[in-house]
Amino acid sequence: MDYGLWLDRKGLKYEDNELYFTGLKCKDIANKYGTPLYVMNEEIIRKRYRELKETLNKKYQKNQIHFAVKSNSSLSMLKILQSEGSYFDCTSTGEIYICLKVGISPDHIIYTGNMFTNHDLEFAVKTNVPINLDSISQLNRLNNIYQNLKKERGIISFRINPEFGAGHHVHTITAGKEIKFGILEDQVIEAYNSAKTMGFTKFGIHQHIGSGIINPMDYKKAVENFLRIIESLATKLSIKFDFVDFGGGLGIPYRPSDDPLDLNKYSEFVIDPFRELFENGDFGKPYLKIEPGRYISAESSIILTEVNTIKDNGFKLFAGVDAGFNTLIRPAFYGSYHHIIPCKQRIGKSIYDVVGPICESGDILGKQREISKLEEGDILAILDAGAYGYTMSSPYNSRPRPAEILIKNGQSFLIREAESFEDLTRLQNIPNHLK
Repeated sequence: MDYGLWLDRKGLKYEDNELYFTGLKCKDIANKYGTPLYVMNEEIIRKRYRELKETLNKKYQKNQIHFAVKSNSSLSMLKILQSEGSYFDCTSTGEIYICLKVGISPDHIIYTGNMFTNHDLEFAVKTNVPINLDSISQLNRLNNIYQNLKKERGIISFRINPEFGAGHHVHTITAGKEIKFGILEDQVIEAYNSAKTMGFTKFGIHQHIGSGIINPMDYKKAVENFLRIIESLATKLSIKFDFVDFGGGLGIPYRPSDDPLDLNKYSEFVIDPFRELFENGDFGKPYLKIEPGRYISAESSIILTEVNTIKDNGFKLFAGVDAGFNTLIRPAFYGSYHHIIPCKQRIGKSIYDVVGPICESGDILGKQREISKLEEGDILAILDAGAYGYTMSSPYNSRPRPAEILIKNGQSFLIREAESFEDLTRLQNIPNHLK
């Protein structure tokens, strides 16, 4: 993909060698709010959501996009997507709580957790949030909770492991016989038959194969297997489905050499076979659900970080910055690539390892990066930090987490205050015998 177009897709461009993020000069943003700093772009969030919605609507009108809250649980992110008509996918009771707190209706939420505790299940039942169960044993416990609470049984859904997985890293592949998620094919009939015997009358079904998928072909085998399982299940047990959930995993172009996910091809491998099955079979007219997170949130945000140290140790050149893997853990945890660019371009380039201040050798945000010549005090932008950026951040090394701002129409809004030193100890107590 052309580099200028690749940057433009993410709302970034250079004017007179200064970097702008949707009309705002990045250096001015950093000067106003300090660094490190998460900067979220409202326009890109809305654009990505609308792209997906249009893709689904072209092929199958009865659809719901459930934003994966685990990718970015900022209250402002949720409110933006709520205003677009989005639904939401939660992986914990905490994420459900956050959604409810900003006014999202329980029937716009689905709970796709794993290894549920009884407390998890009870919380979902009490708040009327439907659940994608992850094992047969959870069905018995869920049924007991409905009985104990004297509540009418809601829709029941199981997460199916179609045994074909994909993802950008081994830790993000979520299907396969050795993977902890979902139930395998030989347990599916038993699971749904047990649910029918217990008195459940409304049914959904779910799969999720992995995260960060940018080649739509990766969906083909898993979708074929998933739909074959659905057809067999519906035929043998005479089940009609209220929804079929294909999960998320839609990736984004982190590298300038990457092309964006081809949504038309995605539609061809996911929506077309689904539509063919349900238009030709007597299995109900279900909602088609997908659960994108990264596709909507990742490109919406950058991290601005100040260069505090230029170190030449005679072997290599380091650019030391004030963001570390406490701010963005993906490079250290997954070996993930995030493009790093200067907020002020200069003539001449050098090769840098961009490293943070964390007291670990693995605190490397970018290795061997060709960047225009840097000086101490410069600002760098780390791109595509809107997914699993703040949500995976930590106060490691007792470094408070940074602030987060939202930009729209040339204005900036502080949407999350930076933590203080006081926040590091605020919830701790010293027992009397140690005082």
